[in-house]
Amino acid sequence: MKRRSLIQALPAASFSLAGLPLALSPSAARAQFRVDISGVGATQLPIAIAPFKGEAGAPQTISAIVRADLERSGLFRSVDAAGTQLDEVQRPSLADWKSRGADALLVGSLSRLADGRYDARFRLWDVVKGRDLAGQSIVVAAGDLRLAAHRIADIVFELLTGDKGVFSTRIAYVSKAGRRHTLWVADADGEGAQSALASPEPIISPAWSPDGRSLAYVSFERGKANVFVQDILSGQRKLVANFRGSNSAPAFSPDGRKLAVTLTQDGISQLYTMDADGGGVRRLTQSNSIDTEAAWSPDGASLYFVSDRGGGPQIYRMPAGGGAAQRITFQGSYNISPMPSPDGRSLVYVTRGDGFRLQLMDLASGQVQSLTTTSDDESPSFAPNSRLILFATRAQGRDVLMTTSVDGRIKATLSTRVGDVREPAWGPYGR
Repeated sequence: MKRRSLIQALPAASFSLAGLPLALSPSAARAQFRVDISGVGATQLPIAIAPFKGEAGAPQTISAIVRADLERSGLFRSVDAAGTQLDEVQRPSLADWKSRGADALLVGSLSRLADGRYDARFRLWDVVKGRDLAGQSIVVAAGDLRLAAHRIADIVFELLTGDKGVFSTRIAYVSKAGRRHTLWVADADGEGAQSALASPEPIISPAWSPDGRSLAYVSFERGKANVFVQDILSGQRKLVANFRGSNSAPAFSPDGRKLAVTLTQDGISQLYTMDADGGGVRRLTQSNSIDTEAAWSPDGASLYFVSDRGGGPQIYRMPAGGGAAQRITFQGSYNISPMPSPDGRSLVYVTRGDGFRLQLMDLASGQVQSLTTTSDDESPSFAPNSRLILFATRAQGRDVLMTTSVDGRIKATLSTRVGDVREPAWGPYGR
């Protein structure tokens, strides 16, 4: 890891997170994940995270959540701070922490306010340079303490690496237990999962709106593949694609106004765009081949998609308004599931060789590298900082979710005790 050379201290600030719970099923405990990490960064930054003063009697242990977030990134190594009694007001002996091998120190406190909310305060110290990097106060409802901890981890991560953190973002995925299919929304670490939809019929292809307020997905509840859009907070949903044949593979445009979908209403899978509410349907491709799995470029100017027009499934790019398509993948005879990175620099996709594995293409040079050694990878999805990729695969006979860093060095397996999990989608910043 290349440590940020010029770290600017954040100004002290106090802000409140609105306690807006998801209008979803509270049956979260059944979907909690166990996270197993393999691989580490080129250099791990040693950080000491002291227990927050007053957190022992709170519903959530802030310091433990922050520690788990940073360790899961593979870029940080924890220095033991158990038994330390420090808070954000005291100035610690930085020389002492330096002798313990820490480069950074996080301290803080947690107190309950008269109205029942909690005030989480923290201070981050650069032990090596002997200076205060940031001190903030986050006031939240009791139900948002995990979110507050994730936000603190994001701040620490950005200050010490230079990259924006994604610990406070959310993921969506589908579980299958017996004949029950459930669409879940959870924190990025898999905790706090809540059910958005449960059905005896399959649910596939969840896709986030760019503002994080809605999910588009495919449900077979009406006997065939139809596309729905659901508001996360209210739970209200709308059937937006119920045309003749199959309606599948929804993807929001970067401005949230349109959806790209795959329809077979004219007899073969072709790409269409429509307004996010289901109106303004327009056919984009006019081929005699299967065209599917459209994904928008971050600037909204192009669509990446899969087509067998060359004899086998390969990835192509075309203008978002339609027009000539350019082939993008040339290595291998079977490439599917394209997903461009939010920064527009890379494209992740699935290739079939000795199994199905993730590939990462540098869009400027066209160079391709393999990211995984698993053999049943599917549904790759970038984190909003473009540094991690979430995908589904199989491990020990079960469908699980995994994350990988874009260099393939750091892997984390997210597995649950109940059923198989698949169809992941990493949400945007903001919630």
